[in-house]
Amino acid sequence: MIIISILQGTATPCKKLLEEEIKMTKSVRDSLQKQLATLQSEAYQLEGIHKEKEELCRKLQFQYDESEQDSARQLEHNKKSDELLEQHRCEIQGFKLKHRKQRMKFENQLQLLIEQHKNLHSVFTLERLPGEIESAEKTKSQLLSAEQMKLDRLHSLEEQLEEAKELKQPGSTAAEN
Repeated sequence: MIIISILQGTATPCKKLLEEEIKMTKSVRDSLQKQLATLQSEAYQLEGIHKEKEELCRKLQFQYDESEQDSARQLEHNKKSDELLEQHRCEIQGFKLKHRKQRMKFENQLQLLIEQHKNLHSVFTLERLPGEIESAEKTKSQLLSAEQMKLDRLHSLEEQLEEAKELKQPGSTAAEN
């Protein structure tokens, strides 16, 4: 019993030490459990944030893909517009060239008409008008006399034709009898 009493005497401080250690361990365990709960709560929140960010990332990727497709369509549209614009520029240049040629042709014709007008103006001046009238009257009288000669010649040929017909008819009637 002495041992027991010695042990009891030493057990009380050990018991107290053990109880204190148990209290400390419980307190450490409680604080660790609180930290664990806090960490689990933070982990849960972080998982939610991570899921939100993944969803946002998917949305952004989708928007990026749509933007890329829109950009590609816009580039294709711009390319077609540029080709059409170049085609119209070529057509405009063709029209300009055609109009320039027409204008040059018109200007040349106008220049010729101006020269002809100048020549006609110099020919038909008031000073020369009496001479031109006299020349025209001479030409007219020459043409009238030539016409009269032709008419006389035509008349004489008609008379000869009539005479030839008359000569031929009596001979043909005599030959028939």
